[in-house]
Amino acid sequence: MFDTLPTLVDRVAPTGCQWTVRGMAETSEELTVRNGVAEAPQRRLDAGVMVMVRRAGGLGHAATSDLSEAGLAAAFARAGEMAQAMARHAAFDAKLYALPGGRGEYRSAVAQPVSQSTLKDRLALLLAANARTRSDPRVVEATASLWTVDCEQRLISSAGADAQQHFSFVIPNLQATASVGGVTQTRSAAGQYNGFCQQGGLEVLQRAHFDDDALRVAEQAIALALAPQCPSGEMDVLLMPDQMMLQIHESIGHPLELDRILGDERNFAGTSFVTPDMFGHYRYGSELLNVSHDPTRGEQLASFAFDDDGTASERQLLIERGVLMRPLGGALSAARAQAAYPEFAASMQAVATSRSAAWNRAPIDRMSNLNVEAGDASMADLLNGIEHGVLMQTNLSWSIDDSRNKFQFGCEWGRRIRGGRLAEVVRKPNYRGVSATFWRSLAMVGDRSTVEVLGTPFCGKGEPNQVIRVGHASPACK
Repeated sequence: MFDTLPTLVDRVAPTGCQWTVRGMAETSEELTVRNGVAEAPQRRLDAGVMVMVRRAGGLGHAATSDLSEAGLAAAFARAGEMAQAMARHAAFDAKLYALPGGRGEYRSAVAQPVSQSTLKDRLALLLAANARTRSDPRVVEATASLWTVDCEQRLISSAGADAQQHFSFVIPNLQATASVGGVTQTRSAAGQYNGFCQQGGLEVLQRAHFDDDALRVAEQAIALALAPQCPSGEMDVLLMPDQMMLQIHESIGHPLELDRILGDERNFAGTSFVTPDMFGHYRYGSELLNVSHDPTRGEQLASFAFDDDGTASERQLLIERGVLMRPLGGALSAARAQAAYPEFAASMQAVATSRSAAWNRAPIDRMSNLNVEAGDASMADLLNGIEHGVLMQTNLSWSIDDSRNKFQFGCEWGRRIRGGRLAEVVRKPNYRGVSATFWRSLAMVGDRSTVEVLGTPFCGKGEPNQVIRVGHASPACK
């Protein structure tokens, strides 16, 4: 769609200023089968461009869905006017921000393109899975869903950037609600908010064990309806990857976003307990905690070659052996932080994490793929290390304060652990803690055999709100 974008920009881009143009076109399809009935397919197409102009020390943005020469020229004019206006009131001199110059291409690895199947084929797949989930009459409601997205992006800039990227996302889910003796419980494949989501084609369904999970989800929903409440008390928790995902997201990802640390989000999504002087020495967790920002892991949901400002992707450790090393800040936020806190400039280097949710949203600091690195403990080792505790799996609810510090999280599935062995199922397990001390109690980290590659398509932030895709890979952790 954006093959002619460089030619159009050459004709209308203003002189005497610097600029970027980012085109984005996204098509999606959402299919759902509920209790054996296929709901109407939802299909969407959304396309447009965002123009950024830097002039007189100010930055201005303007977006348009008019992809003609006239539409692009009008967007440049509006962005230039905004840059002039911003320059008079800016707290930061935008000339300190280096525009991107990266060039290259990225394409999701796809083995089985969705386009090579028919709508009938995809619905048949969901109908079959939904039927298996409803094989027991105690399951009173069941859904099977498949959400596929194809996204094309192109970023060019006055600094010579030309980054072309094509993403394919597949997001399946299964869910069952069981009712037994007046107790109703719901179990999902990997979270009721689509925890299993990856880049790829229909082969993602095999990686998600979509066929096998239909019976598991139903059986576990029934087991939860028959189970006792999780007991209260202070004990060990063994968090499985689909709960670790939420823990990483809320108590590491959001607190480390540099624009939040600089105060941008405090009136909306909140601030952070992390301050600029912490980087390089603050003990965020035990020595077992290693957290990477890694947009290079191909199958993960938020993998890319360039972020939406054009910074090239690179795997980097944010927390190393428990010590906080660097924030999640793109090129603009890093320049702001270095200007505001020159004494901490060495720790405020940019990472490729400036991202936007759509063509009509300006990029801001966002998590991409934020992963806990595997340790060396097998699942047997993790269990053997627990005399009295609970295994918790699959996030159900979350609550965390404005500074991303005190939290309480609930899970769908729980199992008591006694003497190093899994015991009875318990329902409504939840735990609470404080981010600043919780990670320091990390006692064991699972090995590669316990790692799962998960994520969420629903991370919200920014004004106006931006809902974006994030990837999280994690082992099981005690």
